[in-house]
Parts: sequence; structure tokens; C-alpha cells
Amino acid sequence: MHYRHLLHTMLAATLLACGLVLPPGLQARDAAPVSPALMLAHVWRQGLPLQDYWVSEKYDGVRGYWDGQRLISRGGNPIAAPAWFTAGWPATPMDGELWAGRGQFAHAQATTAQAAPDDAAWRRLRFMVFDLPAAPGSFDQRLPMLQATVKTIDRPWVQAVAQRKLAGEAELQAWLGQVVRGGGEGLMLHKGSAIYRSGRSDDLLKLKPFDDAEARVVGYRNGKGQWEGMTGALVVQTPEGQQFALGAGLTAALRRNPPPLGSWVTYRYQGLHEKSGLPRFARFLRVRQELDYLPAAVQ
Repeated sequence: MHYRHLLHTMLAATLLACGLVLPPGLQARDAAPVSPALMLAHVWRQGLPLQDYWVSEKYDGVRGYWDGQRLISRGGNPIAAPAWFTAGWPATPMDGELWAGRGQFAHAQATTAQAAPDDAAWRRLRFMVFDLPAAPGSFDQRLPMLQATVKTIDRPWVQAVAQRKLAGEAELQAWLGQVVRGGGEGLMLHKGSAIYRSGRSDDLLKLKPFDDAEARVVGYRNGKGQWEGMTGALVVQTPEGQQFALGAGLTAALRRNPPPLGSWVTYRYQGLHEKSGLPRFARFLRVRQELDYLPAAVQ
């Protein structure tokens, strides 16, 4: 433990033992971040009533939640945005994606992970707002309020996610193909009648040409052959408690210096094994830094 951190902890414990109130600087230093109660997506399935949904592009960035005063991540960690970036934002919460453009996830993640904001890096980001969590009514009713809120902010880096209605499955798949060919990740479908509620449900759905999910690193397997002396595979655990080895997709750099225990990673896969329920052909995609403190229950 760092010496200053040890003194900080001892001082806080002493003050509490004496029945004294902790100064502001000591109150929250060691508190675990509280994850916002976000709406999360299931996977789109053929046969669902497409006419009930608004459809938009799925932006491959970092989830950002404006609680009315500050930006926080999906895991509840503060995001150190420059003051100019959030100037004039309303007291009402906004849910969106901090996005640097198609194929630029690494820039969005690196920029939002910095303790001190880099102005030049932040000028490449946009806050793509897709919901107003505290607004009343259905998504049909929240959508014009969202658009009016963004219009009031009047900043080019704050944009309302464009929503559209599609005629049928063929049009949905055609748009998916267009987005993916252009370097996009996929589509989101938001049920018009849905209130904003936390957790996963069919009120919010994602459609991509591949499946992906997150898992926590709980161990390592030693490498063999060309990877001898390095990490052969990560042992990861899903939010449901299932464990499996994840080796495909790891770069040489990650095999030499793998993600630490407890970190979250994203992997791609092609369906689930019928008997075990484990992902088929799982392949490492990236480390998700903003999920470091995310409780498994909300995955």
C-alpha cells in the first residue's frame, strides 16, 4: 500500500472511531463507484415486431452517463471531460455514447480513461445522446424531449442519435449491411412503448453480424510452442459464472503483458454450445477499461 494512502486510511479510521465527521477529502476516496442503473440490450431475434421499434446505428464508443452534474462511465467511474465539453449541459440526466467515429473505439477508450483531460483528444469525440433516463413516458414520448434538449445545448459535439422506422426485415438487414460495410458496428432497436428501466429486456435490442459479450479475467494458462514463457490463454468468467479459456485473438504484446486479474474483456463468438452453453469459437476483441468496477449482476 502506498504510504500516503496508508496515512489517509489510518486517519479516516481514527476520526470515525472518535465519532468525528470525515472531511470531504476523506469521505469518498476509498468508496467503490456506484454504477448507474442503465438500460441494457438483448440481441435482436427474427420474428419480433419490427414496427414497434425505432432503429439507429450502434456507435462503438464508451458509454457515457450524464447524471445532471458530471459524466460517469457504465461502471460508475467519473469521466474527466474538459469543462468546455459539458458546459451548458442540463440538470436532467442523459444517456449516450462517447464516440470518435467508426473504427475509432481505441481513441474513445484511451481519451475517456485519462485522469486529466487532453483537449486535443476530446475535440475528436462526440456525445451521441440516445435517451433521457429521468424523463417520463414511453420512448416515443421521450424522443422529442431528447431532440429538444440537444437542440438547447447547441454544441456540435453533442448530437441526438438519429432514429428511424423500417418497413420490414429486408430493410433492416439491408441497412445493417450498409453500416457494417462502412465500418460501423451494427444497429440498435428501441421499443417505442418502453419506459426507461434498468437491466436487459426486449425494450432495447442490438443487431450485429457477430455476437459479443464481456467476461472478467480470473486466471491464465501458460503458453506452448511459439508462446512458451508467455500467456497462452486468459481464463475468463461470464457474469453467469461460467469459465472458459480465451486465447484466440491475443496479440504477442498481450501475451507478454496480459490484462490483470479482475479486468473485463470483450470477446466475439459464434453462438453457444448446446450442451455447455459456452461460446463457440470465442475470440478476444479488447480490454474494456470502463468496466473495471462493473458488478457482474448488471452485465
